[in-house]
Amino acid sequence: MPEEKSLSKQDILNTPTEPLRLDDNKSVAALLGKMKGISFQGRSLALAFEIWKQMLQDECTIMMGLAGALVPAGMRRVVVWLIQHRAIDCLVSTGANFFHDVYESLGYKHYQCNPVIDDVMLQERMIDRMYDTLADEDNFRRLDEWIGIWSGSLEQRPYTSREFLYELGKEISQRTVEEGIVTAAYKANIPLYCPAIADSSIGIGLAQGRYFKRTQIVMDVIQDVVETACIAATSRRTGVVYFGGGTPKNFVQQAEVTAMMIRANVQGHYYAIQCVTDAPHWGGLSGCTFEEAQSWGKIAKQARMVSCYCDATIALPMLVTGLSECIDLLKNRRRPEFKMKRELEVIA
Repeated sequence: MPEEKSLSKQDILNTPTEPLRLDDNKSVAALLGKMKGISFQGRSLALAFEIWKQMLQDECTIMMGLAGALVPAGMRRVVVWLIQHRAIDCLVSTGANFFHDVYESLGYKHYQCNPVIDDVMLQERMIDRMYDTLADEDNFRRLDEWIGIWSGSLEQRPYTSREFLYELGKEISQRTVEEGIVTAAYKANIPLYCPAIADSSIGIGLAQGRYFKRTQIVMDVIQDVVETACIAATSRRTGVVYFGGGTPKNFVQQAEVTAMMIRANVQGHYYAIQCVTDAPHWGGLSGCTFEEAQSWGKIAKQARMVSCYCDATIALPMLVTGLSECIDLLKNRRRPEFKMKRELEVIA
């Protein structure tokens, strides 16, 4: 850029790296703070922590996108903590994560394995594999069928995915063995959205119920778009946190674009964090940079943003553990409240 050509050598070499010092402070928050002086993805993770804290200090609605098989991978309790302590205000995820969450809430388990295993043998024993994690397909099918039957007890009309997941959380709260994402969100009045709900075992359960005439529920995902746009439009500022990409990431990204049609002065998400493993040069949304998103108006021109290229099962526990040591930020934050009616009511 032209302005960079005028910089002197001294101007450019002005911030030295700081070798990481191990000391008596064993806090994860302190470690992340010290990592701001190192390089590569360690510094990016430290900046993500700093930006998340800034969101909590600001009058900001925090929207989170969660993709990949993170619940089977052991991240359920971590996300539950974020909901219970209002470190996020809205969660968009895959139907698979919500299904696996309900599955674990009811007491079912996922199991570890060596990823080098005979998958034909697993299929013959009705065992499903997600890299180094296994699940019992027989139990999956029992839960699929239950979803189809239970949904028939609801009023047979269109539902947003947010309203459907709220009703599911209410029902599972009466059966739960351990708190899950869906039940915690129900209790905290946190909206959950699942724009690709048909692409999951929840969709399979509803399809099975439809086929056997047990339910005629229709998912109104366009109203999901309206509701997330209204959340963005009524917020002073919005911040986004992504673990993985896919549909959840784009669904949250487009909330600001849709909001521009509701309120003219919407400027894009003001804070933005993503922990992803996809590279931008393949052209997919999962790996696209926030700079690219600025061209669409999804991210504000002056946004504080960082991309950390890191496995979510590493980044998510570290960041959330760090936040758990900053409890005053959570207690004192100004946050939106929601009334979970047939149409979402936002109290900014």
